[in-house]
Amino acid sequence: MNPVLLPLLGGILIGLASAVLLLFHGRIAGISGITGGLLSPAPADVGWRVAFLGGLAVGGVLLAVFRPESLGPPVLTSVGATLAAGLLVGFGTRLGGGCTSGHGVCGLARGSKRSLVATLTFMATAALTVFISRHVLGGAS
Repeated sequence: MNPVLLPLLGGILIGLASAVLLLFHGRIAGISGITGGLLSPAPADVGWRVAFLGGLAVGGVLLAVFRPESLGPPVLTSVGATLAAGLLVGFGTRLGGGCTSGHGVCGLARGSKRSLVATLTFMATAALTVFISRHVLGGAS
């Protein structure tokens, strides 16, 4: 398959999964909300949450097996930096009332002003982080 088409196919699959989840379960495909809902789930919610998250994991494994070059080079960092990054993402997700998938994919598609502000904030913060890490702190370019 043409490597240019892979991101397009990925985007189509994300949109399709989000639409199916909304149509059949009335739920937003926000990964942080789906994952958080497993901490104290309603019994009827466990199955679809596990299936959705399992599909994400299986998709990643299949990509690693069949198209490892599409994942890019490994990120070399310390365990402490990885844990700190995970905690900061979790904090930001809670602070923003959702994650990039919930706001950026589903919220924007529904015309949510709150999601527009959240997504603009995510993107500005990401751009600033890359600028600082690469140009101010002298990280990899």
